[in-house]
Formats: sequence, C-alpha cells, structure tokens
Amino acid sequence: MTPAPVRYCLVAGSVLGGVAVAAGAFGAHGLAAMLAASGQAANWQTACTYCMYHALGLIAAGLVASRRRPPCRLATAAGWCFFFGTLIFSGCLAALALSEIKILGAVVPIGGALMIAGWALLATAAARLPAAE
Repeated sequence: MTPAPVRYCLVAGSVLGGVAVAAGAFGAHGLAAMLAASGQAANWQTACTYCMYHALGLIAAGLVASRRRPPCRLATAAGWCFFFGTLIFSGCLAALALSEIKILGAVVPIGGALMIAGWALLATAAARLPAAE
C-alpha cells in the first residue's frame, strides 16, 4: 500500500503536469492574440513552464519520500512547497496575464520562495537517503 504523502505527491505532480500542458496549449492557440495584444505572453509562458518544472519536482519528492518507511518528512514538505508554490506563482502569473491586475505581480514572489524552499528541502532529503547497497 502506498502511503498517503507519497500518493499525494505523485497524483498532485501528475495533475499539475497535465494542467501545464493544457494551459500552454490554450495560451498558444486560444489566447495567443489576446496575450500578444496585452504584452502578457511571456508571463503566461513563464507560468506554464514553472508549473511543469514543479510538477516534475513534486513527482521527484514523492519518489524520494517513498524510499523511507514512514515516508521522508523532508521530501513530503518539499512536495507541499512545490504544490503551494506552483499554485501561487503560476496561478498569480496566469491571472495577471489574463486580468492585468498589477497587484498579483507582488504575490508571485511568495510562490517563488516556496518553490526555492521546496528544492532545498528535496536536496536535503535526497542527501540523507541511505547509500545503495
């Protein structure tokens, strides 16, 4: 049986990966003219790109967490940071691109800080894994 934290990381990472692909395609096809006219295409692209990178990070966190019983708490914490960081960072950037509400740009760094914390936690968790035999 897969522990809940591992399952959460793997499922959430997979869902975020799908969202990144769908949002990227929607931006390239359905929103291309609007994003170009508003000068927000780069923000949309960045939101999609970072969503995909952190979807993969979330899956990696799940895999690292699964190497321990009970699941590695540092890797699980990294997964939470990736998940909420992506929601805040990519979500606010995408909302900014669609609405041009400038205050959303001030919230984006909070998501970025969570993403950075996630990578630091994942690196620490990976460094503490037992050596292969």
